[in-house]
Amino acid sequence: MQGGFSTEILQRIEALAAISEDPAWLTRVFLSPEHRRANALVQSWMSEAGMATRSDAVGNMIGRYEGERPGLPALVLGSHLDTVRKAGKYDGMLGVVTAIACVAALHRAERRLPFAVEVIGFADEEGVRFGATMLGSRAVAGTFDSALLDRRDGAGVTMAQALHDFGCDPTVLAGAAMAPRDILAYAELHIEQGPVLEARGLPVGCVTSINGASRFEVDVVGTAGHAGTVPMATRRDALAAAAQCVLAIEQRCRGEADLVGTVGVLQVSPGAINVIPGEIRFAIDLRAPHDAQRRRAEADVLELLAAIGRERGVAIAPRKVHDLPAAACAPWLMAQIDRAIAAEGVAPLRLPSGAGHDGMAMIAVAEICMIFVRCAGGISHNPAEAITAEDAEIAARVLLRFITDFEPKAGP
Repeated sequence: MQGGFSTEILQRIEALAAISEDPAWLTRVFLSPEHRRANALVQSWMSEAGMATRSDAVGNMIGRYEGERPGLPALVLGSHLDTVRKAGKYDGMLGVVTAIACVAALHRAERRLPFAVEVIGFADEEGVRFGATMLGSRAVAGTFDSALLDRRDGAGVTMAQALHDFGCDPTVLAGAAMAPRDILAYAELHIEQGPVLEARGLPVGCVTSINGASRFEVDVVGTAGHAGTVPMATRRDALAAAAQCVLAIEQRCRGEADLVGTVGVLQVSPGAINVIPGEIRFAIDLRAPHDAQRRRAEADVLELLAAIGRERGVAIAPRKVHDLPAAACAPWLMAQIDRAIAAEGVAPLRLPSGAGHDGMAMIAVAEICMIFVRCAGGISHNPAEAITAEDAEIAARVLLRFITDFEPKAGP
């Protein structure tokens, strides 16, 4: 049943990458004309693969391949079709296209399984347009927050209006939710977005957990003053204090395996070359595969910030703006992925995911697992994002073997 997958997969990746609001860069956001075109193309591939297709109330594109009889619970495969701005072409799309290719192989072989297979191209994982992530998977998992419908994009359009313009009915979003009894498990194939597989010389790996994330906005208030007249000893320089905070966060997170901390935003006021900075706002992103580890790091970082504020005579006020729990992959599913990887002649490797994925939402309705695919240099969210044809082939073979050998979890 297994044939060559990589040529078709990579051709389809290129076709999706051509659907962009900017001809120079790949950008495709939620509920845009480009989203509509991508859905239509993916729908055509799903139909060719023998799937019945539908688009739900949030704009997810869904294909269903029935099992040995209609109406059986489904193994759900998926990833996202939206992108960040100036994106790479594999993030999200590789998982959707590869899953369709696997179902097409089943269809060509006229093979039906003792369960259904559903493939979902999620409408929004990145959160670029409305600043809220995993909207498509949250709708499927039944955890979509209806308050988000009032959010506006950069042009002032509410999410509710954008859904309506797309042909969706925001008043029936609850109908997009799948019932837990209808899902056997959720599996996602995705590029690693990191350097571990490349460093180990491996094409694929099994994900253990999707890191939880904490984000803080921090205001630092000192005293602005003339850069030439205020003595160094009497300054309450907000930027110098913020710089010390950044280094303290880095030092804390460097000392512990799998913990990462990033300051990616720093705003300086007044922002003049001859004025001592009086106010700073910066952002902290903390991630770890285990929530207890992340909570300890949070507490330590907040204590460090408070100590720096006291030492420098500035006010440092952090406030949490985001908290997403870690999503552990199910051991019984990881074991099946390991077997599929080993059967393709690859040494199984388990590793955590530092980036967020739709599984973090889907875990509310099903147990989850992920297959990572090696990417060049660990680069992602970047036009330089790349994989090889050989790795695409192996990844597809592993996913197909996982599907065909899949054993649902035994009941209690």
